[in-house]
Amino acid sequence: MPRQLHLSAAVDAATEQPGRLDAGYYAALARLAERATLDFVTLDDSFTAEPRRPDALATLARIAPLTNRVGLVPTVTTTYTEPFHTSTSVNTLDWVSEGRAGWLLGVSTTEAEARAFGRRPVAPEDELWAEAADAAEVAARLWDSWEDDAEIRDTATGRFIDRDKLHYVDFEGRHFSVRGPSITPRPPQGRPVVTVPVAAADLARNASPGGRARVATAIRYADVVLLDAPDRAARLTAATELRLRSGEHLRILARLDAALPDRAAEERLLAELTATGTGVDGFHLAPAEPERDLTAVAERIAPALRATGLLRTGYSGRTLRDHLGLARPASRYAAPTGTANADTENADTENAGTENAGSPALAEVTR
Repeated sequence: MPRQLHLSAAVDAATEQPGRLDAGYYAALARLAERATLDFVTLDDSFTAEPRRPDALATLARIAPLTNRVGLVPTVTTTYTEPFHTSTSVNTLDWVSEGRAGWLLGVSTTEAEARAFGRRPVAPEDELWAEAADAAEVAARLWDSWEDDAEIRDTATGRFIDRDKLHYVDFEGRHFSVRGPSITPRPPQGRPVVTVPVAAADLARNASPGGRARVATAIRYADVVLLDAPDRAARLTAATELRLRSGEHLRILARLDAALPDRAAEERLLAELTATGTGVDGFHLAPAEPERDLTAVAERIAPALRATGLLRTGYSGRTLRDHLGLARPASRYAAPTGTANADTENADTENAGTENAGSPALAEVTR
């Protein structure tokens, strides 16, 4: 049997699409993706004034109870947001979706966005992606800062948590400092799925500093890369380079335009999806008219792929990590079986935790 594809889709509304500011519009699109048994949907976001669109994270949190299996991956920029708040918000999405959350890292590169906040001039793109890498590191530490069994909810003693199973994260970086721990329990997935967009040009020898920094962030922190490549040859070269540098745990999905106005366009997309030797794990579909195009995917493209064994007939797991075949990571602060002191173990292995006198009580953030 052929190896099954991982498929996802963007549900970004066209600029003049009626209902584009209504959560119900996005719920309908997500349900179409779910009918097609796609792994996840993405919703783009930024701090630019145009196009007008809803907050991606809030929208996907709103539609989480209206869907059952499809993963929900909003773009959340790291440039003018606090990493503590971002990690908490993505964690909350994981809870309300019962383990289906992801986070598509974004950065804010325009003068207009810098002026909107008034904190600082726009920074070079490589610096913005270095900041994004720090934000991803902080989020992972904060998601790990509650051990899985930290909640005890002992009504007899009135103890809600075991304070010994909450941990300071003690992050000190160029852009911010975060002590932790989180104010929310560990996410259902352990860590929501981190996704980074990468272009094939970012991996070239003459890549821009921003492109190289984006790749470095992806190599270190991404569970999924959304790869933009101009043709099959560039896709294969870029995917091979990413795989060599990151390992087999990374899921690489190549972006494909999915404008499907007629059956001829559907046949072309199907040929692209069933091609061999692509070097990628699957594809991220970018519809032109989401309702029309995702209907075609659900009603005709997905059944054709299932007939060839390239697409699941149904969801076998509950979480986004299940869909992607990714293991649930253990907390870096939790003691392995038979180990008495988790903080000492992790200080030796990852430099991620720090011994502290007393148990953590308050989250502390300095920017």
